[in-house]
Amino acid sequence: MKVGRAALERPEGAWQLVHCWTHLRRRFVKQRETDGSPIAEQVLHRIANLYAVEKAVRCGPPVTRLAPRRARAAPIVAAFCPLLEAQLSRIPRSTKLAEDIRYTLGLWPGLIRFLGDGQLEQNTNPVENQIRSIALTRKNALFAGHEVGAENRAMLASLIATCKMRDVNPVNYIAQTLRALLDGHPNSRIKALMPWQFQDPSSLAA
Repeated sequence: MKVGRAALERPEGAWQLVHCWTHLRRRFVKQRETDGSPIAEQVLHRIANLYAVEKAVRCGPPVTRLAPRRARAAPIVAAFCPLLEAQLSRIPRSTKLAEDIRYTLGLWPGLIRFLGDGQLEQNTNPVENQIRSIALTRKNALFAGHEVGAENRAMLASLIATCKMRDVNPVNYIAQTLRALLDGHPNSRIKALMPWQFQDPSSLAA
């Protein structure tokens, strides 16, 4: 299904894809383990240098993280791309290593976006850790007995995980939300029942 251009417009600007360095790193770890590739070792060494910069600024505010990234990580990245292109020209195109390098270069715009925005993460590990329980429960829902039951179970699991991510007590949230619905909460204010809006039980009253 095609999404209209107008549907993607936002006050914050167009959506931009950000790629994960850890996801990329796994490919070259496998190459090193498979055939001891010195090129893979070079790539992993440079990624490790990027991780060292990120470790020093982790959990800091966006402005604090951005300056070290530009000063220390940007030069590493600037030299990284030419290295990959040079190595790609020297190895057979049919090899798995060449495929991994081409894959990396294809993701390059998304890989380097973290250099220009302190709010972005270098990898998606924090997000993956948060959603792992959701994905696991959704998988377990395959054994819920029938399709509708599995869908309901997965939806409830996602809702509970969202509450936890927002530091909202799931039991209190669900109880107060169900009470608000029974008391006739209007559909026009349904967004007020979302977990990220939940602050006080009285705020859910119609």
